Amino acid sequence: MEACFICPRKCGADRETQRGLCGAESLPRVAKAMLHQWEEPFLSGTRGSGTVFFSGCNLGCVYCQNYKIRDGNVGKLLDATALANLYLSLQSDGAHNINLVTAAPYLQQVVESLCRARALGLTIPVVYNSSGYECVDAIRQLEGLVDVYLPDWKYFSPLLSEKFSNAPDYANIALACILEMHRQVGELVLDHDGLARRGLAIRHLILPGCADDSRKILDAIADLLPISTHVSLMSQYTPQVYTTEFPLNRRITQREYDRVISYALWRGLYNILVQQRDSAESAYTPDFTEQI
Repeated sequence: MEACFICPRKCGADRETQRGLCGAESLPRVAKAMLHQWEEPFLSGTRGSGTVFFSGCNLGCVYCQNYKIRDGNVGKLLDATALANLYLSLQSDGAHNINLVTAAPYLQQVVESLCRARALGLTIPVVYNSSGYECVDAIRQLEGLVDVYLPDWKYFSPLLSEKFSNAPDYANIALACILEMHRQVGELVLDHDGLARRGLAIRHLILPGCADDSRKILDAIADLLPISTHVSLMSQYTPQVYTTEFPLNRRITQREYDRVISYALWRGLYNILVQQRDSAESAYTPDFTEQI
């Protein structure tokens, strides 16, 4: 790969000889593959979501729960054939879906691996679990290969996205990606067991002291997408080793969370997923010290 411009950072790294700003090398590095029981119910179901955690991330949020793998140093290097076999192994283990987490730095190999896996018998839905900070042209390359898009929409304010993720352009980029994802797969469709088969669901992690920004994101969703769009409002923010400054040095309060939920309902969004506040525990973060 020469001069990588796959993401909005446009760092131009030759990943055959150096890492990009995302920490990624030329081949995908997988930090963990597991049957994940702690995703949204429409993904985890009863047997778990076949989740593949890719190492490296182009966003680098200061509060990242997966900070141990975001620099791209954890896990095993796998080519497209090995990735395809990994998906098939998760399917054999009973996974309801294949859930690709922060796969954006490895788009070329992910596309190839999905094509190979489909040819070899992958039949369960493919979920693309994204930070939202991606180029629309990259998302277009996934059309027909991804069944369910699960993007974050982290910020509306450029000031917040610059302060916490060094990405003042985040909101505009995330919105463009989400609109393209919706064009491809439409609204979320669940089967008779309540499992996602196709469509878009948006995640939003509510940050302490940032409820006003959360409401602006909900306004944009209500104004620009169908009112039936599924939105997962996450209360699981947990302070990490890099979040010692106010307001990120604390969890959100029940009042903050309830206000955001109430606002979503007031705006008419009715497919809202909520969490118990005891989900804000580090125990729900996978152990990345174990082998994949």
